[in-house]
Amino acid sequence: MAAPKKGRRQPGQGRPGRALALILIALVALTGGMFLSGHTTPRLGIDLAGGTSITLQARSEPGQESAVNQTNMNTAVGIIERRVNGLGVSEAEVQTQGTDHIIVNIPKGTNEKQAREQVGTTAQLFFRPVLQLASGEPAPEGSPSPSASGSPDEAEQGDGDKATDGGDKATDGKSGEPEATPTTQGRAASGALKADATSSPSASADGKADPTPSPSASEGGADEALMKKFEALTCTDTKERTAAAEGTKPSEPMVGCGQNSAGQWEKYILGPAAVAGTEIDDASAVIDERTGQWIVTMDFSSKGADAFSKITSELKTQQPPMNQFGIVLDGEVVSAPSVQTTLSKSAQISGSFTQESSQELANMLSYGALPLSFVEESVTSVTAALGGEQLEAGLIAGGIGLILVIVYLVVYYRGLSLIAIISLLMSAALTYTIMVLLGPAIGFALNLPAVCGAIVAIGITADSFIVFFERVRDEIREGRSLQPAVARGWPRARRTILVSDFVSFLSAAVLFVVTVGKVQGFAFTLGLTTLLDVVVVFFFTKPLLTILARKKFFASGHPWSGLDPKRLGVKPPLRRARRTVPADPKEA
Repeated sequence: MAAPKKGRRQPGQGRPGRALALILIALVALTGGMFLSGHTTPRLGIDLAGGTSITLQARSEPGQESAVNQTNMNTAVGIIERRVNGLGVSEAEVQTQGTDHIIVNIPKGTNEKQAREQVGTTAQLFFRPVLQLASGEPAPEGSPSPSASGSPDEAEQGDGDKATDGGDKATDGKSGEPEATPTTQGRAASGALKADATSSPSASADGKADPTPSPSASEGGADEALMKKFEALTCTDTKERTAAAEGTKPSEPMVGCGQNSAGQWEKYILGPAAVAGTEIDDASAVIDERTGQWIVTMDFSSKGADAFSKITSELKTQQPPMNQFGIVLDGEVVSAPSVQTTLSKSAQISGSFTQESSQELANMLSYGALPLSFVEESVTSVTAALGGEQLEAGLIAGGIGLILVIVYLVVYYRGLSLIAIISLLMSAALTYTIMVLLGPAIGFALNLPAVCGAIVAIGITADSFIVFFERVRDEIREGRSLQPAVARGWPRARRTILVSDFVSFLSAAVLFVVTVGKVQGFAFTLGLTTLLDVVVVFFFTKPLLTILARKKFFASGHPWSGLDPKRLGVKPPLRRARRTVPADPKEA
């Protein structure tokens, strides 16, 4: 039999130094990302930081039970987010739970009554004629605020700073040429709504913006008080934007803001509502077969078609920007096409849409007709003081659990406990940095159930170390030295650890899917720490034990190493004496 080559590695030894280097590099990268992001502490949930949590349940109208679906719920979430942000709330959280619930978490410092009023009311969508338009962003220092332009010549210049949706236009989809000729059915046969290009400030010969409002705005019915409000409005300020439309009735003119396709804010004076969003039968985002571009289609009810035909027939005779109508959702202008001919029951809005932007606009238009309402199922308010007490209690519980685990490891495993404690610290560091980074990345908030999940994970992680250590001890009891015992014990321990962690992760995944509310925080944390347990055991604990097994303290079975053969009950191998066969007596 050939002798083994000198220096040949034992099976399963691998390259432990590389594995340790890899996980240490990952920890350094996560820590660096944490400091670069500017977040060094986990984002806390309402029950720990204090605030208000509102649970809404969707209810469908009679005969419209199928209206409670994922698409409509997501649309409602988007609209509620706009409302909550309009309160000036930072780090609010709006998300669906299950199939018919929406959870709104608003941090401390927010007016609870106002927040409940905002999230509980039905969305208001109207079509309003535009009376005046101007840039809603602050003017550069030393320059007067730019005014809206109403010149048709400027509308044809194609300036890149569009007044509406960057070249959007609406048609009835029946003709490829933009002619304003009505059909026998009384509807425009072609492109009827074109995005106006008049948002760029009008400039005088000296290059300075003209601060004088367009005369057409005054002729359109914008009174003096409304003009002052319009001139003072800065759309980049969230609170100003929200306050501008507060208390406005559908029958009254209003001031509002909206963003164009370039993401620039513009402000509008809008006339009384001409068509309500509830008159939209259907709105959807589709691809135009002729152009291959995304468009948004609208279909109105009979009452809505009559009202839409009336307003478009009036607007088509006006000069820009008074030939536009604003699609206003909760006081904000989401689109503002211009009219060149009469439209009735159906229309298409086309232009520089992406799939995402067209679907977003279609959803907003649809929401005006969604047969959905929401009832307030529960409201939970937590003061900052109570949240701090609960966080402190959770940390104390976690500290006590960790101390008990460490005491057990030291008493029972002695020197091996050092490896377990360092591995626990590595797992804790990875868990902390990932939780911090998940806050700004996906909105993860550490709540009290999540803290409980992290405490439970201490036991799961320690259990993996115990399985590994016991497998190594079993190999030593069979008479092997430490290095071969580590190499032979690891494959057996690995299978047990993977099966155990898989069961824990599966439980966490099922719990996350079937539960709603804060229990999901427990399930998410438990699943995350279970995955990290596998990473730590494979890339840290096993390589570290492999390296330390070469050290005399562990390899010689020192009494304090936790691998003392005498304490493990190892018996020296029995040596059998050579059997002697009695000689036959010789004959005399």
